[in-house]
Amino acid sequence: MEEEDPAVNWDSSEKESFDRDRHILYLQMMYQLLPSPYQGQEINRLTLAYFVISGLDILQALDRIDKESVINWVLSLQAHPKNEGTLENGQFYGFHGSRSSQFQSNDSGALTPNGSHLASTYCALAILKSVGYDLSLIDAELLLKSMKNLQQPNGCFMPIHTGGETDLRFVFCAAAICSMFKNWSGMDREKAKEYIISCQSYDGGFGLIPGSESHGGATYCAVASLKLMGFIDEDALSKPARCHCINVPLLLEWSLQKQAVDGGFQGRSNKPTDTCYAFWIGGVLRILRADKFINKKALREFLLTCQSKYGGFSKFPRLLPDIYHSYYGFCAFSLLKEPALNSLSVELGLTNVAAIGLQSFGL
Repeated sequence: MEEEDPAVNWDSSEKESFDRDRHILYLQMMYQLLPSPYQGQEINRLTLAYFVISGLDILQALDRIDKESVINWVLSLQAHPKNEGTLENGQFYGFHGSRSSQFQSNDSGALTPNGSHLASTYCALAILKSVGYDLSLIDAELLLKSMKNLQQPNGCFMPIHTGGETDLRFVFCAAAICSMFKNWSGMDREKAKEYIISCQSYDGGFGLIPGSESHGGATYCAVASLKLMGFIDEDALSKPARCHCINVPLLLEWSLQKQAVDGGFQGRSNKPTDTCYAFWIGGVLRILRADKFINKKALREFLLTCQSKYGGFSKFPRLLPDIYHSYYGFCAFSLLKEPALNSLSVELGLTNVAAIGLQSFGL
């Protein structure tokens, strides 16, 4: 998706402001029909839908979609056990990423593959909350009981019931799922905390696994998970270092060093700045209540160089937009308190309206 934009030389005056209306039209197009370059992402269709639906929520434009149709489609992707006996087989009964990983049940007694995935389940629940669905209508006990099978002895999580990789991304998904259900029976928080601690690097950031290079996305997953699980206080910066389970001063230093001279954020040291890290690392700083140290004017100027005339954002300047970087561009502008955007529950990756519940707002 990183093609150069052939129409990059559009009127520079149009790029001086956040073009909300054009971004809404871009997401509406993605909602109606995904372009052909996304064919290879079919297995992740639910994740792409999360970027579109949650993006429209940030832009205060959920009235542009059929919420009931969205709810029915998402619920149709949930995996269900064939009978009570299959609950003990170690499988995960969450949500499939798309129809291509959802096998029809059969009555012949043959094994029916279950492709439900932790990340897809997070995206499914996030979409449902965004459109106002009551999660109490889902069998949380079943889902969380099966999710606990995915937690490994070291506290990390596999995303599927067999043969999956393990890293901080799936710790975050598990923590977010438990938080959305307001039920922590699906994971051992102490074990998860110890795994997260083991992933903090010598420089203060977090790698996806213990001993790996610090990375913006991994650092967000670590810090957001700790926040959701109750291991990071609201006033973390004002407390002595000994009061924290991680090295907060070193984390703060690493995060702030990732803002480069062009105003954008790098995901790793000596890498180019990239739209999405304005959220991944900017979000970490917001959770720590340290976003006041961000050069917001410079960050905004960098992000606007990645804003497309077609709507959406690209990874780098002068490239075509894509759904992933568009969504995190919207998140970044929400963090920058752009007018007419919904505020974020940063640690959940949702708007505050969705996180708290539409019902609480009388919507």
